[in-house]
Amino acid sequence: MEFSKIKYEDNKYILNSYKRFDLAIKSGKGSTLYSVDDKKYIDFSSGIAVNCFGMADSLWVKAITKQARNLQHVSNLYYSMPQIQLAKMLCSKTKMKKVFFANSGAEANEGAIKAARKYSFDKYGSNRYEIITLKNSFHGRTMATLTATGQDSFHQFFGPFLEGFKYAKANDIDSVKSLVTKATCAIMLETVQGEGGVLNLEEDFLKEVEKICKKNDLVFIIDEVQTGNGRTGYFYSYMEYNLKPNIVTTAKGLGGGLPIGAILFDAKLENTIGYGQHGSTFGGNPIAAAGAISILKRVNDAFLEEVKAKSKLIFDTVKTFKNVEDISGKGLMIGVKTSLNVDEVVNSCLEKGLLVLKAKDKIRILPALNISYEELEEGLAILKEILK
Repeated sequence: MEFSKIKYEDNKYILNSYKRFDLAIKSGKGSTLYSVDDKKYIDFSSGIAVNCFGMADSLWVKAITKQARNLQHVSNLYYSMPQIQLAKMLCSKTKMKKVFFANSGAEANEGAIKAARKYSFDKYGSNRYEIITLKNSFHGRTMATLTATGQDSFHQFFGPFLEGFKYAKANDIDSVKSLVTKATCAIMLETVQGEGGVLNLEEDFLKEVEKICKKNDLVFIIDEVQTGNGRTGYFYSYMEYNLKPNIVTTAKGLGGGLPIGAILFDAKLENTIGYGQHGSTFGGNPIAAAGAISILKRVNDAFLEEVKAKSKLIFDTVKTFKNVEDISGKGLMIGVKTSLNVDEVVNSCLEKGLLVLKAKDKIRILPALNISYEELEEGLAILKEILK
């Protein structure tokens, strides 16, 4: 089908909730993609940090194909071996105690909010339900996670929003302290605010938040939806700072391209949710779980060191480019502030065969974690030319 017809039928039949680029991807291998008109693109977006092993990864394809031949879905009223194996791997890698599987980051965060409130209800009663998040955060598009998101632009059209959320300033511990009351039950944050502009939270701030949670028996929730599964050069980003969250949420790169999310609970929260109090029809689907197992088997220490090396190459290279004002982020989750118009830069990259994203006023770079050095250098050369 020609691109013009693809675009026409998309506009005709699909809800117009996405502002799409003028591009239809046909196929790809690794971090090299091809459009329907056979134009080549280097992918620095990986499906917004989802395709962490690139396109058509052979081991991932083998794992999900094998599972599909045996069991594509089974109700969560029965035991499922891929789900159990994946949960065991996650607990082993994080030292958390229990896992609940969902289908997305938003669903994982929704479940985390429910669990935090349930813990506080069980121990303190019904008047302790407020959750502190950070301004400029992003936690999802369900009603609860939209409300948890600390950006006014998301708090429109769909009101009334849920009560019980307060927003502190990132990297301002006094702002956090000022919002803690007897009604507070949890603090929820991302260590790097991805959708908010790839903004790093400071180590001292994170550790002080952890102390506040311990002192006041608040549930400490870390949203690793985008930062997790090796994206920052650590299995989960909080591990860089030796933090001990009570709940960790994850999704995106966990499935390598299939929809899966997870909530990880520590000993404090592992028995909070009981029978019938939370659920998901597709959560922990055998095929998605098999794909995730294939991913996690390879995210080991040596692999993470390679992610850090590629990150250093990007930081060291891009900071020498013209019109670059600042670089933020961790690992292969990078934001580039430029003096040029960021929309024009992103569109020019697309025209030249490089897929990058935008986060606020920054170019956002989220390549596959296993991107080859050849593909990386080819993409950086395009970016350098555009930034001139």
